[in-house]
Amino acid sequence: MEIESMVANCALIKAREVGNGGNRKGRSRKWKDFLRFPHINECTELEKSIERDYYSLCVKQPIGQQLFRLFCATKSDLQHCIDLLDETAEYEVTPDDKRKNFGKQLINKYLTSQSSRVRVIVDSELEKCSCDLELNASEDIFSNCQKALHEYLSGAPFAEYQKSMYFDRFLQWKTVERRPITRDIFREYRILGKGGFGEVCACQSRASGKMYACKKLEKKRIKKRSGEAMALNEKQILERVNSRFVVSLAYAYETKEALCLVLTLMNGGDLRFHIYNMGTEGLNKERVEFYAAEILCGLSHLHKESIVYRDLKPENILLDDNGHIRISDLGLAIILKEEKLVKGRVGTVGYMAPEVITNTYYSVSADCWGLGCLIYEMTAGNPPFRNHRERLPRQEMERRVLETMEHYGKKFDEDTESICKSLLAKNPKERLGCKCGRGSEVIKGHAFFKDINFTRLEAGMMPPPFVPDPRAVYCADVLDIDQFSTVKGVSLDQVDENFYSKFNTGSVPVPWQNEMIETECFKDLNVFGPRGTRTPDLDRSIVIPQTSSETQFINRSPSEYGRHRLLSRIFKRRPRGQSTEPISCSSSNQGSE
Repeated sequence: MEIESMVANCALIKAREVGNGGNRKGRSRKWKDFLRFPHINECTELEKSIERDYYSLCVKQPIGQQLFRLFCATKSDLQHCIDLLDETAEYEVTPDDKRKNFGKQLINKYLTSQSSRVRVIVDSELEKCSCDLELNASEDIFSNCQKALHEYLSGAPFAEYQKSMYFDRFLQWKTVERRPITRDIFREYRILGKGGFGEVCACQSRASGKMYACKKLEKKRIKKRSGEAMALNEKQILERVNSRFVVSLAYAYETKEALCLVLTLMNGGDLRFHIYNMGTEGLNKERVEFYAAEILCGLSHLHKESIVYRDLKPENILLDDNGHIRISDLGLAIILKEEKLVKGRVGTVGYMAPEVITNTYYSVSADCWGLGCLIYEMTAGNPPFRNHRERLPRQEMERRVLETMEHYGKKFDEDTESICKSLLAKNPKERLGCKCGRGSEVIKGHAFFKDINFTRLEAGMMPPPFVPDPRAVYCADVLDIDQFSTVKGVSLDQVDENFYSKFNTGSVPVPWQNEMIETECFKDLNVFGPRGTRTPDLDRSIVIPQTSSETQFINRSPSEYGRHRLLSRIFKRRPRGQSTEPISCSSSNQGSE
C-alpha cells in the first residue's frame, strides 16, 4: 500500500473512532458557536409560520418529541400517558414467546392505575385488548389504545405545550437547524469512491463530530450530461424517505464547483465486496437471510412512499459499522404518480427485470425481481444469468434474462431455491409480491424468512450475523480510484443558478435532529434554569436590539466567523518577545478547526 493511502486510511479511522457513539472529541473547539441558540424574540417569524401539527412537531421530529416529553414530565397525568405509549411500543418488539405475559402485566398495571385520566382515555380499549390477548397475542393489539392516547395528547396538552418554554426551545432548535450550510461546516477525509457526477469522500461535522459521506455532483459535469433532473430527483427522494434501511440525506449544499449531498456513512463496504473479496465467493445462509430481510424492509418503506427503486445490485447495498445494511444511490428511483405504472429501460444490465428490458409498463415488480437477483447472487457467488467475471454483450445478457432459466446448485437449500424461483418469475403477474397488491407482506411470509422477526428487525433489535472490523477501510486504495477528467467547454449561467437554489436547501430536519441527539449535543445544550425556570435566552421580556452581537453571529456564515478569528490571531499585536502560537492544520486533530 502506498504511503498516501496509509495516511488517508489512518486519518479516516481516527476520525471514525472519535466521531462515533456520542464521543465529544470529534467536535470543533467552536462547536457551541456553530449551534448557538438565538434569543426567543428572534424566532418570531418561525413562530408565526411553523405548522402547528401535533404528529409533525411531537411525534415525527426527534427533538420535538424529546421536548414534548420533557413538558409532559412536569404533569403526572401526561407522564402516565407517555409511559403507557412506551410500554405498548415495547410490547410490539417483545419476542413471541414472552409477548402474551408482557401484555397481561401491562393491562393489569394500567387498569388499576392511580391516574384517573389514563383510565378514562383507555379503559374500554384495554378491556378489549385483554379479550383479544387471550385469543392471539398479535403485535398490533394495542394500536387503538395508542391512537386514543395520541388523540388526547394532541388536544389540550398540545395547546398548553405551545405556550411553554419547551416549545420556545423547540423554536430555537428549528432556527439553528435552518441556518445556511457551507463546506466550512465539515472536515473532509479520504475519497471513498466515485459517483456518476463526481467523487464521494468521508466528512465530519465540526459541530457534532458525526461522520458522513459527501457525494459531490460537479456542476459542469451535470450540465454537460444534462443530468439536472436526475440529480434533483435523487435529492428530493432522499428527503422524502426516513428509513433505517435506506441511506439518509442529512444536508444538501453547494460550493463553487459542486452540489453536495451529505449522506449516512457506511463504513462496512458494499455487498459486492463481501460476496467476492472475503474468501469463498458467496455468503452463508444466515447472512443471506438477514441482508435479504433488511433489503426487503428498505424496499417496503420506499414502496409505501410510492417510490420504485429500479437499480438493485450488490454495489448499491452498503454495510454500516454494526453490520446492518442500507440501500444507496437513488439516482434511478422514480415516484409513481397516483399509483400509475411507469415504463423505461432503466437499471443495470443483468439485474433488470424482463418487463424493464421489453420496455413495458411496471411498478414494484421490478424491485421484487431485483431482490431475487440479490438473494441468488449472495447464495451462489455469481449473478443468476452469468458467471462471475464473465463478460457478455448487452444483447446476449438480455436474451438470457428473457429466455433462459437460472441454475440452482448445491448451495441452495429448499427455501432459498423456492424464494428465488418465485421472485425471478418471468411474468410479473406470477412473481412473488406482485400478485395481490400486498407486496412485501407476502414476501415476508415466505418460509425463507421463518427465522426473522420483522418487527424487531425494523426496530433495530436483531443483531447482525457479521460485524465489520472497525480498524479496516472497506474500499479501494486512494490511488486506485480513478480521477475525473476536467470538464471543458461548459459555462454556467443564470438558469443553472436557479436550479442550484432548488438543490441548496441545507439541513434535512429528521436526520439533523437525530445527529444532535445521538452525538449528545442536544443533551449538552438543552439546559433550562434552576427549578424549571426560563434561561435568559428564553425570556420574552428582554428586548433584543437588531444589531446585537448575537444577531451578527447568526447572520454570519461559519466560514466568515472562522476567517475573522484566524486573521485576528495572525495580525493582533503582541508584546515584544512573546512567541506566536502555532496554528495546526492537521486533519487528524479532531479538536482542531
